[in-house]
Amino acid sequence: MFIGELSRRTGVSTRSLRYYEQQGLLRPRRRASGYREFDESDVATVRRVRILLAAGLNTDLIREVLPCMTDKGTILAPACEEMAQDLKDERERLGRSIEHLQAAHAMLDSIIHAGESVTVRAGYEG
Repeated sequence: MFIGELSRRTGVSTRSLRYYEQQGLLRPRRRASGYREFDESDVATVRRVRILLAAGLNTDLIREVLPCMTDKGTILAPACEEMAQDLKDERERLGRSIEHLQAAHAMLDSIIHAGESVTVRAGYEG
């Protein structure tokens, strides 16, 4: 199938599919005309890539773990033992990022609320 058909079947833009190819996540055959030709298995690959992106993995890590991922119904599971540890490490990294974002969020709340009390007091003075 050509890139337009893969796009229709996966709901992923052709631009994203080209990016996946550039990142080594898809490896279509090239016809003499230069057109990309994808296999039926690429539909599942794109689905896996989308799940892993939604899980917060970057394309470098996806390229590493993708060969060791297997479908377990509607979810993915690592099929290689060493990949499970890589995924756990990534989850820990994401957890730390979440903690930093929550701290920044709380700091912004404090700043906003402090500004609101100043604005209210300034209104009474004028």
